[in-house]
Amino acid sequence: MNRYTEDVQHSCVGHVGLITLNRPKALNALSLAMVRELTHVLQTWQNDPQVWAVAIRGSNKEGPFGAFCAGGDIRYFHQAALSGDASLEDFFTEEYNLNHLIHNYPKPYIAFMDGIVMGGGMGISQGGALRIVTERTQMAMPETHIGLFPDVGGGYFLSRCADAMGEYLALTGQVLRGGEAVTVGLADVRAPSAELPALWQALSEKSWPDANAMVAWLRTQTQATTQAALTQPPAWQAPALNAVFSLHTVRDMVQALQAQIQEAQAKAKGDEEGGTWASQTLEALRHRSPLMLHVTLELVRRGRSLTLAEDLRLERDLVRHCFNTDHLARRGVSSETVEGIRALAVDKDRQPKWQPSRIEDVTPEMVLPFFESPWPSSAHPLRHLS
Repeated sequence: MNRYTEDVQHSCVGHVGLITLNRPKALNALSLAMVRELTHVLQTWQNDPQVWAVAIRGSNKEGPFGAFCAGGDIRYFHQAALSGDASLEDFFTEEYNLNHLIHNYPKPYIAFMDGIVMGGGMGISQGGALRIVTERTQMAMPETHIGLFPDVGGGYFLSRCADAMGEYLALTGQVLRGGEAVTVGLADVRAPSAELPALWQALSEKSWPDANAMVAWLRTQTQATTQAALTQPPAWQAPALNAVFSLHTVRDMVQALQAQIQEAQAKAKGDEEGGTWASQTLEALRHRSPLMLHVTLELVRRGRSLTLAEDLRLERDLVRHCFNTDHLARRGVSSETVEGIRALAVDKDRQPKWQPSRIEDVTPEMVLPFFESPWPSSAHPLRHLS
């Protein structure tokens, strides 16, 4: 097992463990080697009395910051699924272990979420004691667009957003800017991107009495821009959002959106906010995997009553079924996930052949077997999480 990778740079300066994701050509997408390196470093530092806190950032082609992490390496997912590479199973088991470690880290874990923060990037940031975003942040859980579901703990942290915001974000994959992420509770503070280098440098250069003082100082430094962000509600947050996305099924949501569109057209107000929001939202849903929309909704609804460990175990079951959907007699190239990645990132034709092709044609018999674990509890790969 080769653990070391130059795609993860780390050092301890002063009393702070500093991590930089350094795979800018891939927007710092996580490989199995990167997951293993991050896990090793964090496990080492959690027992080191000289390390009081940990800070993590990404890099772009020009240097530090500018991008955080675009998620897991979906091209690897595609190739591994088609070739039967067993390391794909290891990837998800070890990634979810890493997510759990971060959420339960005994020392402050500070995530500088500048630029792209999607999928697996959310998994290595949402458990932080302080989640910092900027005006350049583009945050999302867009997995339904590739025939997957919001994993890495998404069933846990999205379901804890207010009202039906979690359902909306999980199903549509709506991209959040920095201030919007703070507003919906997926970030703690917002800082100008130009100030990140100085904040990062201060962590290891200033004299701190303890880690809590360090975190408090960061909050103070970002207080003004954070308050400004909270006074600006997301532009896409229509009044009807909660009413639509709190409905029982995806089919009900689609019907409600269609009714809003028809009402706006009848009033000759199709260009006004209500009709436009409904049209854009319906269009987004129509481009996602119908099957995985239903699976995702069930995950978010169940996630509200689960602990993080329980949610990650459930997500591990789900992701196994995504690549080996035996109850639908589908594996490899015929799975929703492999087809979705093919259309978006491999062939790039953006014409996925979803099965079924319509939201209205998905049945409970297609969805519920995803939630049956392929392992007995005593043999589950994440059975040790608590």
